[in-house]
Amino acid sequence: AEAGESLEPGRRRLHATALQPGAGRCRLSKIGATRRPPPARVRVAVRLRPFVDGTAGASDPPCVRGMDSCSLEIANWRNHQETLKYQFDAFYGERSTQQDIYAGSVQPILRHLLEGQNASVLAYGPTGAGKTHTMLGSPEQPGVIPRALMDLLQLTREEGAEGRPWALSVTMSYLEIYQEKVLDLLDPASGDLVIREDCRGNILIPGLTQKPITSFADFERHFLPASRNRTVGATRLNQRSSRSHAVLLVKVDQRERLAPFRQREGKLYLIDLAGSEDNRRTGNKGLRLKESGAINTSLFVLGKVVDALNQGLPRVPYRDSKLTRLLQDSLGGSAHSILIANIAPERRFYLDTVSALNFAARSKEVINRPFTNESLQPHVLGPVKLSQKELLGPPEAKRARGPEEEEIGSPEPMAAPASASQKLSPLQKLSSMDPAMLERLLSLDRLLASQGSQGAPLLSTPKRERMVLMKTVEEKDLEIERLKTKQKELEAKMLAQKAEEKENHCPTMLRPLSHRTVTGAKPLKKAVVMPLQLIQEQAASPNAEIHILKNKGRKRKLESLDALEPEEKAEDCWELQISPELLAHGRQKILDLLNEGSARDLRSLQRIGPKKAQLIVGWRELHGPFSQVEDLERVEGITGKQMESFLKANILGLAAGQRCGAS
Repeated sequence: AEAGESLEPGRRRLHATALQPGAGRCRLSKIGATRRPPPARVRVAVRLRPFVDGTAGASDPPCVRGMDSCSLEIANWRNHQETLKYQFDAFYGERSTQQDIYAGSVQPILRHLLEGQNASVLAYGPTGAGKTHTMLGSPEQPGVIPRALMDLLQLTREEGAEGRPWALSVTMSYLEIYQEKVLDLLDPASGDLVIREDCRGNILIPGLTQKPITSFADFERHFLPASRNRTVGATRLNQRSSRSHAVLLVKVDQRERLAPFRQREGKLYLIDLAGSEDNRRTGNKGLRLKESGAINTSLFVLGKVVDALNQGLPRVPYRDSKLTRLLQDSLGGSAHSILIANIAPERRFYLDTVSALNFAARSKEVINRPFTNESLQPHVLGPVKLSQKELLGPPEAKRARGPEEEEIGSPEPMAAPASASQKLSPLQKLSSMDPAMLERLLSLDRLLASQGSQGAPLLSTPKRERMVLMKTVEEKDLEIERLKTKQKELEAKMLAQKAEEKENHCPTMLRPLSHRTVTGAKPLKKAVVMPLQLIQEQAASPNAEIHILKNKGRKRKLESLDALEPEEKAEDCWELQISPELLAHGRQKILDLLNEGSARDLRSLQRIGPKKAQLIVGWRELHGPFSQVEDLERVEGITGKQMESFLKANILGLAAGQRCGAS
């Protein structure tokens, strides 16, 4: 089963290129600063460490075997008669040295730092696979970090020597990500730091300590004490297991000594990732278990980021973890990235080895787009004195011109002015611009004119376009003045009309539209609250007519007292509308239900709820059965008015039911 294809030459060609003296420095002068380099794929190298003496399984045959300098095979756990084959940019076997790995994979990317581009080296793999040894090494066998710093400092000294066009400086920062906290190893007391992103998309950490270094001795003086601040712990698989992700950031600043005084910035990320752990084999408990959970979570998010980049998803979950947020530039960003996957030959690491190889195979499909971080130095743009015409806007500048210049200002083409101050665009008044910005633009325009730039000046437009723009601006100004004059006339007319109305003492209403008529408001009806005795006395008189305010729904109506009396009489005579037999039958049925029915049966009656049903049952148990329906008033909580509505609702309901049954 093929896991990938090799898209780049093998390790031997990289090794030969890296050993040529000045190979990286010669290309620097040939590559133009304005030409954007093509997209660069993440390069992946796999290192197989040798067996560790004194461990279980050291005498067993290895589960991984190298085939050549770029490919390897591993036993298939589903079918032991087959093997899984992987192909990468480079494969380093058990006998490979630290120099082989550095010269073959890491050293070729250092030249990109002098071109103002970023680079990153990541060490990935399970715990105990040798990631820290690959990155740091030992005094006898230095790893990637000391070798890269030694060569980079030597390279900057040669390129920044006197007489060279660039002046170079190097700074370093060292941090760790421990349990999703960014800690400064050069200043441990600074606490948890935040990760930010500037307007250009560059990842930065405010408050991170930066130490300038000029020699390898300066680097060791800062790096060695900081390395002792990194969090390590003992597990069953590793006595000095890294409990955090360590990131060494080396920044190379370049400043051009001659015109046009450009400046470049290149960053080198050297990352030692903590290894994924199986807590069943490591025996982690307590704090070690919590650390292992944070490590595995960040590595899981790292795998999600790689998968999202390969699938071209619209959202890449960089922000789900501090590690992936910091590696945003290395994976799918603007850096030349190298991933060194460390694996172990023992069979007890088989599942971790397969997982690491699968992640490495997916990572080599990630595409980065590196570019040169270049800008102009701010101190180049000096102060510029402006003339009176430059400080005037387009209308004022036109009025300030003499008659000779007015005749020359025809649409026909003319010779370009000599100075940059005469080529200013009328798009914006210079007096309203920031003086510092204006000085920088004028200086940049003069600088390009002195170099013989073929493009159009920055602060000028062709003569014909300038005249059209000035004419358009004047027309707009005239239109604005006309509208202001009209507005003043209307205001004066309004004031005169108001004064005339005051003199005639006849106020009229404003009628903005002729077809609209404004009518006066209707007089509101007033309701007077009167005492009850007075109402009764007036009602007794034959000619009295009293209006009572009655609320029906949302409308309030005035009704006479005489109109309400027939309705009240009709409500009181509801018993006369029912036949005596039906009324007696209804009363008897209600009485039987009150004496024999349960609380559930009583709830079937109108106006009887659960609470009243319980009260009726309790009263019946204390005082015996009801002799008549009117005894229901003796139950606590039932008033005479409620009793009347109860009888009316239930008897009328029974009557209506019988009529429906008869029909």
